[in-house]
Amino acid sequence: MGVAMAVLNRLAAAPIVNRLGLRRPMERTVGQLTRTGFQAAAAAGRTWVAARRLTEPKRPAPGPDRGLFDLTLTDEQRLIRDTVVEFAAEQLRPVAADADGKCEAPQGVLSTAAALGLASIGVPEELGGVSGERSAVTNVLVAEALAHGDLGLAVACLAPTAVSTALVLWGDEHQQATYLPPFLAESVPAAALAIQEPRPLFDPFSLHTKAYRGSGGFVLSGVKALVPRAATAELFIVAADLDGRGPALFLVESGSAGIGVEAEPAMGLRAASTARLVLDKVNVPAGALLGGGSSTVYTECVRLARLAWCALAVGTSQAVVDYVIPYVNERMAFGEPVSHRQGVAFKIADMATELEGMRLVTLRAASRAEQGKPYAREVALARKLCADKAMTIGSDGVQLLGGHGYVKEHPVERWYRDLRAIGLMEGAVLV
Repeated sequence: MGVAMAVLNRLAAAPIVNRLGLRRPMERTVGQLTRTGFQAAAAAGRTWVAARRLTEPKRPAPGPDRGLFDLTLTDEQRLIRDTVVEFAAEQLRPVAADADGKCEAPQGVLSTAAALGLASIGVPEELGGVSGERSAVTNVLVAEALAHGDLGLAVACLAPTAVSTALVLWGDEHQQATYLPPFLAESVPAAALAIQEPRPLFDPFSLHTKAYRGSGGFVLSGVKALVPRAATAELFIVAADLDGRGPALFLVESGSAGIGVEAEPAMGLRAASTARLVLDKVNVPAGALLGGGSSTVYTECVRLARLAWCALAVGTSQAVVDYVIPYVNERMAFGEPVSHRQGVAFKIADMATELEGMRLVTLRAASRAEQGKPYAREVALARKLCADKAMTIGSDGVQLLGGHGYVKEHPVERWYRDLRAIGLMEGAVLV
């Protein structure tokens, strides 16, 4: 890194740079490479050790019981949402097509997302975060806003947040002290929640990845699919069947012996750099078991992950509707806008109606989760509605653009591919 920076600095100082008008682009390049280099160095030298002692784990308090379902946002929620909306519009949307083609999120985008403090939103103030209480609704708003920019990039940005959220909700005092501080620092580590497995009709409650007790800990073997940013991740939370008794969650450091990563570019979510995580007799210590191996903890993890995917579905579906409406109003056929045709107008109305239903049921589930109320029914309804209607909205968006909907000149084909993941993905994101 030092040699590369010396060469770039010498090049930036050359007189020809000024004559060619390349001074500012060169300075931006040097600055970006400097930040990327130091982030890479920090990741390479990171060791997971307890930064401080905790006598007990810290949990966020449940949100206040508002009685009736109330959609009024607090000033803080409004500020966070508006900030993320601006970030998604200005930085995610412009680079989304290129990231999709390269199957990689730009490092600058990931760094900016980390600088926004997304991983600290749900972390209690006692642990260095910004939250005084459970923040499921806020996280839903963030996920929706990011997905309006691009769903694949949203998953890439939120992957580390899933791990920090899991540590807050279910980590013990040692796990929180050891693994949580880096997620609150400037250089947030890449991390991922790995539940999905590469087999048809995957059931998250019937896992083929196995964990059994070994000498001083556990041994994990199996394959996880569609893990975001797996090639660069430093920490994973892996779901595995524990001793044949049911699923449990394990903290697995990327440097553990027996871990392999295989590229797995998919139909959608390509900007999230999804890959397979191969675990071949990976030994983890006894303290790697998250939530004490409780089946209740794993069930809640799956529910919160599904709720997060619903929020992503709402954001991208809103992007489709927002893009299609001006298109059909401006596209002329037979001397008038195509939106004057009832078949088109009714389709747009259906899309907008279903979208509002998706948003309401998702927020209701998040609100109940935030208040500590039972929310299993609400999550099930949200997932069913979002999996079906988001796919329909994506398909209708392609159809309403006609031939333009099938080419990469317009983003609806990418959104259609991304929305197909809503009914398939398990894990990767949490609220």
